[in-house]
Amino acid sequence: MARSFIYALILLAIGAGGGAAISAGAQNAKYTSADASGQIVVILQNHAFSPAEIRVPAGKRVQILVKNVDATAEEFDSPALKVEKVIGGGSEGVVRLRPLDPGSYPFTGEYHSDTAKGVVVAE
Repeated sequence: MARSFIYALILLAIGAGGGAAISAGAQNAKYTSADASGQIVVILQNHAFSPAEIRVPAGKRVQILVKNVDATAEEFDSPALKVEKVIGGGSEGVVRLRPLDPGSYPFTGEYHSDTAKGVVVAE
């Protein structure tokens, strides 16, 4: 009986988590999850971004925290997003995105563009 009640509460909490903005806590499942500070965390490892596809709500400001766990520097580069940010090996950097129109915005790692690539999808 108690277990059924707990499961019902969990399902109710999950169902109440809709909304278009990316924020900690209540998030729409179609968007990439944000951490407690509201940033989307992207890991750069073995010269590849993970996740490589980042889904965000159109028309909202977004921050991406890129954690470079590789020993070498990489540049988060996207002419479509109008962003260039060098992130040293073993460090992290924040990429701030302006409100985007719906569409796909590719990005690469300038120094390893054959493996470090991804896309921001604004919906």
